[in-house]
Amino acid sequence: MLTSNTDRPAKLHFMANGFRVLTPGDHVACAVSGERIGLEELRYWSVTRQEAYASAAIALRAMRGEG
Repeated sequence: MLTSNTDRPAKLHFMANGFRVLTPGDHVACAVSGERIGLEELRYWSVTRQEAYASAAIALRAMRGEG
């Protein structure tokens, strides 16, 4: 039986120039806001913290320790 990755969170490994899908899914949650981020829209993450961020402003806040 085939299962769909729709509406299922993915588990990712973040690298400097991209990410690797460890567990298939269609989205991840922003580490700060909890906002759902589709994998096609994911642009901001921390390699060190292995966290995804919904926007550049949220990523900056997290890096400054304001998240």
